[in-house]
Amino acid sequence: MDDAERNKLRFRAWRRGFREADLILGPFADRHVPTMTADELATFETLLDQLDHDLYAWIVGRAPTPPEFDNEIMRKIKDFRYEALDQRGENLGA
Repeated sequence: MDDAERNKLRFRAWRRGFREADLILGPFADRHVPTMTADELATFETLLDQLDHDLYAWIVGRAPTPPEFDNEIMRKIKDFRYEALDQRGENLGA
């Protein structure tokens, strides 16, 4: 994936249309997308294709993550949410 495609993926992560998801997925993408492998990028893109409210519920543990989406990238996002919230001084979803 070239830089332009990585930037599009980062843009999608920031512009979910659901602010709570944006504030976790955007910073996650900024930090991790530049160094992701092609397989990791494809997995992340598949996650971004999911409905905002579903994806957010999986990330914060309000709903179980379906087995097909319970992968290493999802686990990294779940771990990262605490860091993203700490950076903003919030304790949402913890």
